[in-house]
Amino acid sequence: MTSTEPRRTGQVYLNAFLKPPGEFLAAWRHPHAVADAGVNIRHVIELARTAERGTFDAIFLADLVGVPLTSQEVLSRVSVVNDSFEPTTLLAALATATTHIGLIATASTTYNEPYHLARTFASLDHISGGRAGWNLVTSLNDAEARNFGLDSHVEHELRYARAAEFHDVVTGLWDSFDDDAFRHDQASGVYFDAEKLHWLNHAGTHFRVAGPLNIARPPQGRPVIVQAGASETGRELAARVGEVIFTAPPTLPQAQAHYADVKARAAAAGRNPDHVLVLPALSTIVGRTQAEAEDKIAALRSLLDPRVALADLAYRLGGFDLTAFPLDGPLPELPASNQSLSDQRQILDQARADNLTIRQLAEQIARDDRTLVGTPTTVADHIQEWFEQRAADGFNVIFPYLPDALDDFVDLVIPELRRRGLFRTAYTGRTLREHLGLPRPPSRYAARSEAAT
Repeated sequence: MTSTEPRRTGQVYLNAFLKPPGEFLAAWRHPHAVADAGVNIRHVIELARTAERGTFDAIFLADLVGVPLTSQEVLSRVSVVNDSFEPTTLLAALATATTHIGLIATASTTYNEPYHLARTFASLDHISGGRAGWNLVTSLNDAEARNFGLDSHVEHELRYARAAEFHDVVTGLWDSFDDDAFRHDQASGVYFDAEKLHWLNHAGTHFRVAGPLNIARPPQGRPVIVQAGASETGRELAARVGEVIFTAPPTLPQAQAHYADVKARAAAAGRNPDHVLVLPALSTIVGRTQAEAEDKIAALRSLLDPRVALADLAYRLGGFDLTAFPLDGPLPELPASNQSLSDQRQILDQARADNLTIRQLAEQIARDDRTLVGTPTTVADHIQEWFEQRAADGFNVIFPYLPDALDDFVDLVIPELRRRGLFRTAYTGRTLREHLGLPRPPSRYAARSEAAT
């Protein structure tokens, strides 16, 4: 922000990143955790209701469609990748247990087909009364590829080319029926107006899809599109199609640069930058005092097995086996990751800058030094600074362990944000688009219909 640019005013957006029993790999071992949280529907419903009590904009669920390739000994000590609900199925259940909070699910464009996902998310939007969002991803690893007839993950640029066309097909299918197509006229026997049905007839590089979708247009017109691409190709896709952009910059200057870049790319793509919301990740552990917060994270870190920490580092670096290298030596030269280029670059930069050994880097990643550990004031100060300094429109709040970290955020941080006028005291809309201040997109056929009248 320049010295002449006024501080930003308004309110922040907050998504609750729910990964039961928490983001930390040993969270399931915490004495307050529900060990089978990933498949305990009653517990997950309580988490969702807690987030709704805090008036979060949305719940966000991540997903993989394969167990990462590592030793079974390591896998046997981790809960999240081994034992969790499929996210759209889970959100359909949560839709009936909540009334306002948005419901965002991750679904891969690499290992799905457009028609299936278009129908799934349209259904979720109808079931929830207009609260659905789709986190459009290209998947991460070779383990996922092997579940879909491939030996290795699809090459990066090809994945993103497929993703762009996948998005165009899905949004086209959502427009299969005009908003007022369905008459349900029992007397005349006319169920829908035939002139308001549109066949997609898409024939592209990656897909041939005739359509139409066999469900009415979603209540939001289209579920909210979420994207998290951080590579050059990923940023271009996010700027073209994303309405909520998830990021993970480690510092305020980097966050400001990324924020400005996303907004500029969106404008260059002919979009309103105000309708492209940037939400960096924010992992928090909150205590009523700093000492209390420090005790909480120390107790959590003590639960992590070193073998899991090393395997997690290897996974983040692109799935490369590190066991053949000396733990007290430097990271070897690594080929570019075909999983997440941005994650690999950040970790490599960190290791080189601090001259870290493999052991030190694994310990540092395991400690999760990016987690903000402090009082409600500390966390609120961070949120306010990043928002006012144009580094974020809000945050994707990550909870290292559940339910405690979510309870603490709702009971301690949310009241402080409300006191500062930075966050809502109650929901004022019913749909996710209304929560986020995003317009309801018209059908692509609307202009054609208006021109014909």
